[in-house]
Amino acid sequence: MKCIAVAVALVAGFICSDAVKLRASVRQEPDTACGKGFDNLVKGSQDYYRTAAVELFTHPSHTMDNATFEAEFECWFASMCTTKCGGLASQADGRKAKLTEMCQSVEADWLKIWKLFSPDEVKWFKSNYPSDEVEGSEEGSEVHYKQAMETAKEVNKKELLCMTLFTIDDECVKWPYIRLGK
Repeated sequence: MKCIAVAVALVAGFICSDAVKLRASVRQEPDTACGKGFDNLVKGSQDYYRTAAVELFTHPSHTMDNATFEAEFECWFASMCTTKCGGLASQADGRKAKLTEMCQSVEADWLKIWKLFSPDEVKWFKSNYPSDEVEGSEEGSEVHYKQAMETAKEVNKKELLCMTLFTIDDECVKWPYIRLGK
């Protein structure tokens, strides 16, 4: 009986040591969907985000969504800052006033904001926003990588698009606060 107990203990020990070795040898790449992370951004960039979150979430039905989806919006903002907005040029001179008016209006919907994106900005947004559909998802019940990011995008599409364009137009956060048009 004692021999069986010793044998079981030895086998369990070997199995556990193999599991530890396997975990140690398999390295997972870090998730860079959020760039280097919001907490690792300089204070001025974090301040910019905070002012943008207040100024852009003005619709009565969305005033608290900046807090509800804070982690998701911070993730996207950190990704934009880390990648320097894909090197996209500011178009503030040509659209800042109209962008401000539409982003703070309860009348304008997300589609009007989307139409302000240049073809390069559309391409960059679609290829960089971290919510790709997972392969093998069934029609009508799609699952996305970072599903919470997809949910934040769908619920607050206008605010997300506004934040994206303001960030690009403010030269990917050259100032510690959002610069609204007049």
